[in-house]
Formats: sequence, C-alpha cells, structure tokens
Amino acid sequence: MAANADRRTVLVVEDDHKIADVVRIYLERGGFRPVLAYDGHQALQLMEREQPVLIVLDLLLPGLDGREVCRRIRLRARTPIIMVTALRGEDATLRGLELGADDYLTKPFSPRELMARIRAVLRRVDGRQPAEPLTIQVGPLRVVPDRHEATVGTARLALTPAELALLVALARDPGRTLSRQQLIDAAFGDDFDGFERTVDVHIMNLRAKLVAAAVPETPAITTVYGIGYRLVAP
Repeated sequence: MAANADRRTVLVVEDDHKIADVVRIYLERGGFRPVLAYDGHQALQLMEREQPVLIVLDLLLPGLDGREVCRRIRLRARTPIIMVTALRGEDATLRGLELGADDYLTKPFSPRELMARIRAVLRRVDGRQPAEPLTIQVGPLRVVPDRHEATVGTARLALTPAELALLVALARDPGRTLSRQQLIDAAFGDDFDGFERTVDVHIMNLRAKLVAAAVPETPAITTVYGIGYRLVAP
C-alpha cells in the first residue's frame, strides 16, 4: 500500500477486459498505479474517488459513452484525457478533441505507443518545458502557467492542459502571428504526434471560453488565414 501511495494514478476506461488488462500491465511496469473502469458510470465514480493524473478513455463504451464521460469530466476537472477509439478518420478524432480530450489514439494500438503518449502529455502538464514567466498579463487576461491558472478580470477560465499551453504561447507575444506548427512546437514540443488540425480544435474551444467570460477589453484570438493565429487586444 505504501508503494502505491508514491505512484501516480492513471484511470483506464475500457470495456474490453483484455485490452484493459494489457494497458494495466504496461502502466504498472512504467511506474504508474492503474485504476480500471469498464463503463462510463464507473469511470465518473472512480474519477472523483481516485483523482487520477491522467485518464485513458475509450470512446465506444456501453451505456454512457466516452463522449459524454469526457463532457462531464470537463465540467469539473482539467485532468488530461487521452481518447482511444476504434473509429477511424480525422473527423472522428476531431470530435473527441472538441469535447476536451488532449490527445487521441486509434485502435488497434501498440501499448508502447500509448505509454509514449501518456508520458508526453504528462511532461506538458508537469511543466518540464522551458520555464515561463511567473505571470503573463494581456489586458484583463492574466495567465499563471505554474499554477495552471488563467483569469479574465475576476472570471476564471476552466482550461484543459492543451488549451492553457496554447494560450501561454499566444499570450507571450501578443499581436504576433504564430503558424500552427509554431504553436505545436511552443505548446506541445517535439514529441507531439498529431496533425495540424488538432490545433484548430483546441483554438476553437479556447476562443469560445474567452468570449464566454464576457469581460470588456478581453484579448481575442484571431485567425490569419493561410498562416495561423494571434492574440490581439480590442
């Protein structure tokens, strides 16, 4: 029991028991403490009780599916989520990211690849990239990367790790246009394994949250067509 207390918990939500067991074995070998859920309702219960550092979430679950589980988790937590799906195609992946997933993996997948994705996401969350300024201020927007905090006036933004990383990249140099690849490099690092449209989905979600804050003079994320995005004050 004492050994487990020092190991980081990963919640695996997978209705295929064989796949769940394989993932569990690899997580244990990697020094993590896996907790398994076989349906959506059980996943939400374990999420509250175990407080995992990351969730591996199957999209196609019986009853409460992965999309709904992801949506409910995002209403109350920013825990990184890697979505796993048997649905192929870019559109299916983007739908998962629109709900707030941080990364995706298509079945069948290599357990080693999943472990690499888990470590990559956690490296971003742990802030093992170059140190950011203590506080970034652009008008009423205030970002404190080390605390995973972003506020507009007195309104706190509930951002996923990916959204925060992108906001930090944009807010560091307001007014400057960053290409999608520059945003990937700045926010996710060299180990990012995805396509550039992933950035579009995270930016769409981030832009909506800034608008929803409804604070005057809030900087806006504008699209520079054919190039990328920039953060500008009104």
